[in-house]
Amino acid sequence: MRIRAALIAVALTGLTALSACSSGGASSASDTLKVGVSPVPHAEILKYVADNLASSKGLKIDVVEFTDYVQPNTALVDGSLDANYFQTVPYLETFTKESGAKVEWVQPVHVEPLGLYSKKAKKLDELPNGAKIAVANDATNEARGLKLLEANGLIKLKAVDQPTVRDLAENPKNLQFVPLEAAQLPRSLEDTDASVINGNYAIDAGLKPATDSLALEKAENNPNANGLVTRTELKDDKRIRDLAELLASQQVKDYIKQKYNGSVIPV
Repeated sequence: MRIRAALIAVALTGLTALSACSSGGASSASDTLKVGVSPVPHAEILKYVADNLASSKGLKIDVVEFTDYVQPNTALVDGSLDANYFQTVPYLETFTKESGAKVEWVQPVHVEPLGLYSKKAKKLDELPNGAKIAVANDATNEARGLKLLEANGLIKLKAVDQPTVRDLAENPKNLQFVPLEAAQLPRSLEDTDASVINGNYAIDAGLKPATDSLALEKAENNPNANGLVTRTELKDDKRIRDLAELLASQQVKDYIKQKYNGSVIPV
């Protein structure tokens, strides 16, 4: 689904998922900071901050979980959230370009390496000719997934900034691509030869990126760190600055390393 279409759909449904998770609007006059997150690992990391570190700043955090990549931004724009923590800079840039929203990147927190997974093949060279490969259907993650396949010699892409499945220069194994919403990719493993799955959804589905993937993004110099985002008018809000400081703390880095064992990497 394109971001613009999703914005309209979410507006029409009245952000029902947000209402189910938490009621009431955000208020910059309150010490409570309402932050939208994906369940894993973002909600787990933010709850660690809320339960163990936030009191040192006199900060209260309301953690609001979403299971897709659309509503955390639309809820931030309409004021239902003060910040969100689920996305990468390339995804945010695509969102702001298509929506015109006044939101800003605050800082990176961690990298979730994107991986290629399969229930039918144990190694890349076991993928058959004509293999069906599922990829995310949003522009940012589709491009990221295709670049992972290219880096592992499965395809070659045309020289474009954000490639799609229409930008294949070489496809020696005649791979067949199935674009799906990112949240649906783990389920697609039953019906595909392999699927390119975002780290948060892989972990949530019980997969271990460091050991279960056929191919995994490198963490070094990875431009796809997940980070904290807020509306432009809140970028200097003390609560945002305090949360950013806590998310960058050594305590959070140690928590991420110990809990995720290389499947999520602090930055």
